[in-house]
Amino acid sequence: MTDSGKQSFITDIHQLDKKGAGQAVVWQEEEGRRKKLKLTVPSTLPGEKVRVLIDWPKRRRAHARVEEVIERHPERLDPPCPHFDRCGGCVWQHWRYEGQLRHKTEQVKALLAQHGFDPDVVRETIGMEHPWHYRNKMEFTFSPEGLLGLHEQGNFRQVISLETCLIAGEKIVKAAMEVARWARDHQLPGYHKDTHEGLLRHVMVRESFATGEVMVALFATEAPEGELKEAAADLTERVTKALPDVKSLLWLENRAWADRTQAERTHVLAGRDFIYDELCGFRYRLWFDTFFQTNPVQAAKLVELALEMGEPKPHEKMIDLFCGVGTFSLPFAKRVKALAGIEIVETSIESAKRNAKDNGVDNTYFLARDARRGIDDVLEQFGRPELLLLDPPRSGAGGKVMRKIGRAQPKRVVYVSCNPETFVADIAELAPFGYVLKTVQPVDMFPHTAHVECCALLVKSS
Repeated sequence: MTDSGKQSFITDIHQLDKKGAGQAVVWQEEEGRRKKLKLTVPSTLPGEKVRVLIDWPKRRRAHARVEEVIERHPERLDPPCPHFDRCGGCVWQHWRYEGQLRHKTEQVKALLAQHGFDPDVVRETIGMEHPWHYRNKMEFTFSPEGLLGLHEQGNFRQVISLETCLIAGEKIVKAAMEVARWARDHQLPGYHKDTHEGLLRHVMVRESFATGEVMVALFATEAPEGELKEAAADLTERVTKALPDVKSLLWLENRAWADRTQAERTHVLAGRDFIYDELCGFRYRLWFDTFFQTNPVQAAKLVELALEMGEPKPHEKMIDLFCGVGTFSLPFAKRVKALAGIEIVETSIESAKRNAKDNGVDNTYFLARDARRGIDDVLEQFGRPELLLLDPPRSGAGGKVMRKIGRAQPKRVVYVSCNPETFVADIAELAPFGYVLKTVQPVDMFPHTAHVECCALLVKSS
């Protein structure tokens, strides 16, 4: 044991957890007995032998910090980002990209096998040719001292001041750094999560890779008025001068205690309150709170995969469940007789209607209801669909919704998932209704993280 109350161990990493951190086991002597201690060791890879430092004593589980990698994984790399060891934005910059993709494929196969599905239906994960600067949206947080950055790995209350970010679009990084300099120059305080005091909370930046338009949204506890009017004017001048592509500069009031990027009032400092983006030939309006795929390159592949698997036909009716602003709805609507979209968020449904109109799509019906009740409403007015697509949140659709789908008896179900665990649990609910899993295609939407998306096809057996 060290003087600081920590102890060093040499141990082997035997696997990765679902967040991408290494897992290890050490044994400690306590009152003449050997006690098993399970370790979570970030920035390690399976098969590595490492020297770690842990807090002492711990009960049965502990987080450990790597002091030395004694035996390296053959695919280990030196991470290119200077913030990698502390920032929580990425977990796998130290792993060659081919290894990341292989692990994601194996992860999906293992989950399917555990639930009795054939893992051979899983294709190899589709990666990116250039897996850097792929995000078109980032949310940054201010520390109480007014420094702008991302949360520290494993510590949501600590903010790491950033010099760069290698997964964000380059205009996003430039905009964030400009706002950070402005905040420092004006010595404006950040928001303290415990005392609920301070001014600056978050900065959200969107960048359209298709149109080039940028949105910068500053979240603060006060309006840009009175003493802040001059600072807001300076922010407007700096950002619009540094980034001419900023078509929406917003100051958003957020006085709520909840630590979310929400707003009670919106002040447009420059441009409009939305930007235009494009995906698969369709044009979308994006507001600060619009959900839109954050990796447009891979999102386009997802849409193409869904179309390929779903095989929409001109005489068919279709339901798009959890349709959002119509990311999948519009491409499918062009290929079917009629499409009904269901989404619980009313602002998303209004956006979906507007996007359909903007793109000349007139065979859609969008309903603002929760998925379970929305299916009943649509079936009553719309009739049984031949094709159903669902793209639920990370929590999945849930058993009740999946059983509703099973009873609706669409011929084909396309499931787009951002969480393989809930995906497998959901599709298990369709088996008693005669649905067979035909294909699962993992897609790497978030390189250098442990997340993986899937596009899957289930077919009703005759």
